[in-house]
Amino acid sequence: MADKDNGAAESTQQLQVEKLYLKDASFESPNSPAMFTEDWKPKVHFELNTQTNTLDTDLYDVVLSVTAEVKQDNKTAFLVEVQQAGIFRAVGFSDEELGGLLGSYCPNMLYPYAREVVSDLVVKGGFPPLILAPVNFDALYAQHVAAQQEKQA
Repeated sequence: MADKDNGAAESTQQLQVEKLYLKDASFESPNSPAMFTEDWKPKVHFELNTQTNTLDTDLYDVVLSVTAEVKQDNKTAFLVEVQQAGIFRAVGFSDEELGGLLGSYCPNMLYPYAREVVSDLVVKGGFPPLILAPVNFDALYAQHVAAQQEKQA
């Protein structure tokens, strides 16, 4: 009988997407229809946040919040806010690995869905599409970890 141990440890780590869902979405255009008559030279202010909640053993809810405020001549053309969320099952990861998964990998998975909702809401509001740039969640998470370590030191 052949020995099944080939020197590689059997991996017991699993990351599974249980559910992706839109938690909240809002669109406001307080200065419409006047905005539609002006030359379109918008200034965009963009915010991005994540929040993680433990639901059960190995089960986590990750919420990615995207806010974009677009102004035209210091008047708000529109404000769009989206909370895209997912429930993830993560089994067999160390605390450090889990932090990276929930703080970077999961938001990276949610971002394309949030981008689509933002663009759809903006177009339905009568404005040109707002195409959000890609985000490097690995770099943002690394900055967060560095800031936490600096705060503790």
